[in-house]
Amino acid sequence: MKVMKLGIAIATACLGATIAAAQDTKTRVIVEDGKEMTVTGCVHKNSDGSLTLTDVAGKNGTVGSYILARLDNDDDDELDALKSHVGHRVEIRGKAADRGDGRLRVKTESEVRKADGEKGKTETRAEVKGDLNGLPFLGVKSSRMIASVCP
Repeated sequence: MKVMKLGIAIATACLGATIAAAQDTKTRVIVEDGKEMTVTGCVHKNSDGSLTLTDVAGKNGTVGSYILARLDNDDDDELDALKSHVGHRVEIRGKAADRGDGRLRVKTESEVRKADGEKGKTETRAEVKGDLNGLPFLGVKSSRMIASVCP
């Protein structure tokens, strides 16, 4: 149910942005609660510019993949630093939203140009909390490169 609510909120934000003729959209996913983890994996850049950590392993073995996100409304420094490590194996400390009591906030801001040439702004916010199994987001607290290549 929680996953469906988040999906509906994200779809609504995307639909509203798609209806506009010209737009500039920025989406922020923030992990506020979850299980503290230290994991290693390979950094990949998605087509939308976001980052995913693949081939993820922790002290208890492999754990799948994570979409990398901000942690507790921090600025983008940690995520920006990881952009230079695409294709590298890294170690990341942070909070996993899908392990235990997680909490995600999604904020989408769109600047749209209306048919009459005027600009308008829209903002959509969504929050999901609880056992967020199926929402593999990892809020990045710190990172370090382990190897310049990934398997």
